[in-house]
Amino acid sequence: MRSSGPQIVLVRHGETEWSKNGKHTSFSDIPLTLEGERQASSLKSELSNWDFKLVLCSPRKRAQRTCELAGFLDRAEITEDLTEWNYGEYEGITTKQIRETDPTWTVFMSKTPGGETPDQVAERCDRVINRLKSIQDDVVLFAHSHVLRVLIARWLELTPVAGRHFVIQTGVLNILSYEHESTVLISLNAQSFRNDTRR
Repeated sequence: MRSSGPQIVLVRHGETEWSKNGKHTSFSDIPLTLEGERQASSLKSELSNWDFKLVLCSPRKRAQRTCELAGFLDRAEITEDLTEWNYGEYEGITTKQIRETDPTWTVFMSKTPGGETPDQVAERCDRVINRLKSIQDDVVLFAHSHVLRVLIARWLELTPVAGRHFVIQTGVLNILSYEHESTVLISLNAQSFRNDTRR
């Protein structure tokens, strides 16, 4: 696992009761579970050898707590661009519950009443990506499942709907980088990752 340039580390927040039970969580501030706190704390040693030029974090408490336990909140820049996909009327309920009235619903492919569209989420992600590319140094982001899935898709120059092909677990590392001029995905859902990926 090698790369030719800066690396972007994506961290989904640690486990919450809602993430554990599959409830869509955007603007609700649900705290980490004890397991979520453990996951977040374990990131500290994983990330300790990195020299990040920038730390970006969602304003949601679950992301900020993860960032804090990982050892980066004191230098994090909080940005609304990393907030989770707004699920509108589907906040706090599961896909199974939504499909009782809309049998084929997915957040990527269907309308979400009162919520964001894939293109709206992608617009936020594109702003983040433009900044990352301008920095040209290692960066770590603390955010949420669906927004990070769209960010991965956009980094790879795919449509935001392509984010449906990436699944991100809580409290693990995901790494984007470059292979020569191409933007690439280096690692997805790594439980442990050594920072030795450059040529």
